[in-house]
Amino acid sequence: MSTHHAVPVVPVVPSEIVDRLARLDTASVSDALDSLGIRGVLSGVAARVPGARTAGLAHTVTYRPVDASGKTFHNAANYLDDVPAGSVVVVDNAGSTDCTNWGSLLTTLARRRDVRGTVLHGSARDVAEIRAMGYPLFSTGVTMVSGKNRVELAATGHKVTVGGTTVRPGDVIVADDNGALVVPAEHAAEVAERAERVEGTETAIAAAIAEGLRLDEARQRFGYAKPWDGPATGEHRA
Repeated sequence: MSTHHAVPVVPVVPSEIVDRLARLDTASVSDALDSLGIRGVLSGVAARVPGARTAGLAHTVTYRPVDASGKTFHNAANYLDDVPAGSVVVVDNAGSTDCTNWGSLLTTLARRRDVRGTVLHGSARDVAEIRAMGYPLFSTGVTMVSGKNRVELAATGHKVTVGGTTVRPGDVIVADDNGALVVPAEHAAEVAERAERVEGTETAIAAAIAEGLRLDEARQRFGYAKPWDGPATGEHRA
């Protein structure tokens, strides 16, 4: 019996949709996903470079532990030479923070290859250098302990689970200071549209408050209960 896992087939998301998602706040994208009953948050993953934001197609990578007493070098990160430009690398080390799965050398290569960012279900190191480069990095933890000869590459291009949420290669990763989430490829266009409406609704509410309207009145007038429907005036919403 074969032990190979089937590679999930997902629709190709047009670059225009990815670019629209890149301009949106993750809070708005999360609201849009909620409106469709889709879990998107990659729980436990935090921003490591303040102000950095990104969106791109997920390129998934899975690590597994190895016997640290061995002397063989495992070349754990050589996969990066083949990551397509415009991707966000999603690394699954089962959430372990015992050793690192990303550092400054990989960041330098990622920038040269036009990789848009990295999401680690695991730990990073060299954070000061990565911040200096302004590279979008998100991880479960931070440690100085090398992953060399502690982990090895198990697979690329297979679905992974991060914080209880499934990420498939080709899904859209959106990340900013709030954290990271995944938008399933087949819902990317609708999520982008709904998230844009969320931001339109909240902009309308903020403008009304600035003009002196009470918060509760502004929320009712512009439909805060369902912001993904877009802003509307009081005569259109009760």
